[in-house]
This record gives sequence, C-alpha cells and structure tokens, in this order.
Amino acid sequence: MPRNAARTPDLRVRRIYDPPEPDDGTRVLVDRLWPRGLKKTDAEIDEWPKALTPSTELRRWYHGTEGEYEEFRRRYEQELAAPEAAAALDRLRELVAAGPVTLLTAAKDPSHSHTTVLERALTTPEH
Repeated sequence: MPRNAARTPDLRVRRIYDPPEPDDGTRVLVDRLWPRGLKKTDAEIDEWPKALTPSTELRRWYHGTEGEYEEFRRRYEQELAAPEAAAALDRLRELVAAGPVTLLTAAKDPSHSHTTVLERALTTPEH
C-alpha cells in the first residue's frame, strides 16, 4: 500500500448477545452496565473501557421521553472530549489501527446508539 494511502479500519459493531465470531479480533464492550442475562465467561471480551461509555445521566436522558439522537450525539461527543474518555479513545484508536476490533453493545438497535458516535470518532481523522 502506498505510504500516503488511507487505510480503512477493520472495525465492526455487534450485539454482545451474538456469539463470538473468529474474525472479531479484539472484542471491546462499550456499554457502561454489564448486559443483562449474560455470563462474563460467555462474553469473551478483551476490554471494557467504561470511560468511553455515555454517562449514566446522558444515557437516562436519551432513553427517556425527551431524548433525541442528534442532541444525544452532540452531548456524547462532548463527553468523549473529557480527559479520561479522550485517553480511552486514543487507546481504542491504537487497537483499531492494529485491527480488527469489534465494538460490543447490548443496544437493541446499535445504529441508533452511542456506537455510531464511537465508530465515527474512531474512523474520522483527528483534527
């Protein structure tokens, strides 16, 4: 690959309840709470960086009656800029660069969850 060519990260999002796949690579749980009904021994996770997860307050707001995705995304991006979260995000970027990485969530619809914000943060070049 040419030196300046952009490499597409080998990053995917899956539900934690789905059985592990051989090509998952590093399995990273990106939920603050442990998924209901799942034994830790069955999850086969490699990392659980809680600093990367939405705060309890933000999660409750989003899943409440007022939560709206674009506002959630904006607030979560602000949380990701905090020092502890930013350090955890840098660590995850390193894992993604080494690839493959699978972000795991218990969200019923990962496409409308914090995982899309994380994917964007991990695949968009830093400013």
